[in-house]
Amino acid sequence: MTTDGTSAERRGRSADVAVEPVAGHIGAEITGVDLAAPLDDSTVALIRDAMLRWKVVFFRDQRLDHAGHLAFARRFGEPVAPRKRGSASPEGFPEVETTADRLELGGRFGMEHDEWLRRRRHTLLRGWHCDHGARIDPPAATILRAETVPPYGGDTTWANLAAAYAGLSAPVRAFVDGLRAEHRLGVGYQPRPGDDAYLRHLLDHQVASEHPLVRVHPETGERVLFVNGYYLEQISGVSRPESAALLEMLLEQAVRPEYTVRFRWEPGSVAFWDNRATVHLAPGDNVHADHPRIMHRVMLAGEVPVGVDGIASEPLVGTEPGRW
Repeated sequence: MTTDGTSAERRGRSADVAVEPVAGHIGAEITGVDLAAPLDDSTVALIRDAMLRWKVVFFRDQRLDHAGHLAFARRFGEPVAPRKRGSASPEGFPEVETTADRLELGGRFGMEHDEWLRRRRHTLLRGWHCDHGARIDPPAATILRAETVPPYGGDTTWANLAAAYAGLSAPVRAFVDGLRAEHRLGVGYQPRPGDDAYLRHLLDHQVASEHPLVRVHPETGERVLFVNGYYLEQISGVSRPESAALLEMLLEQAVRPEYTVRFRWEPGSVAFWDNRATVHLAPGDNVHADHPRIMHRVMLAGEVPVGVDGIASEPLVGTEPGRW
């Protein structure tokens, strides 16, 4: 038993596996598990419970290849196969996305990665997002593993959207419970002056959905403040000025420091997060340094969000459930 007496939550169900929270509202590190080995049902249940409780769980010193990454992911859901994102994606593994700072765009659309990143994050809140939030069925979870990381910088930060909702005052919670909002691909991108090939690409491949501003988590029943900085365009049924003010207030609430955790990557690190209850901020502090950062991502199929009123999200353009 741990010194504070919380043996069931902190240590798991065996002497070999430990679940240790790393921040007050979000994040726990799990040790004593080899993710490349076959996992028994009790260990899978422990990891799932920890992920749902702490929203993101971390593993160190893992030796996963693409096949092992997929095998681990399949114990928790159905991996999706998104369209390939550049030549850095591995051959033969359509469910695995490889993101590399200098390869993700690599000169496509007339800009390098650092310029694209600056244009995605032209305000302090714009970089925060859940994965594929403009889809009608955003992924339920994401499992990201580090292959190569810089000697400094490159951290990722997550925020707990259930805690952020609970932290609102009761009148504001009651107000936002009934609102819906449009999530659209590329809303947070700041166009280049003149011709912008990336903007044309976004317009030609639009994805948009109307989601509840507060969704009910399908497994925990928690109410989740469903906001993000990169996809969220407009709160439905209110004016543009009202929407802008409300969104700024809610986004600032969502990413208050007390609701966040920051993770320092090492080669072999794995992060497994609940994409329904978190937003995350990919690093922007290492693009100027000449150090590679190569990560591999697998996402698990998700559900169509449902609001407090029981009404599900609606697709607007370019998306339908289950179709990637």
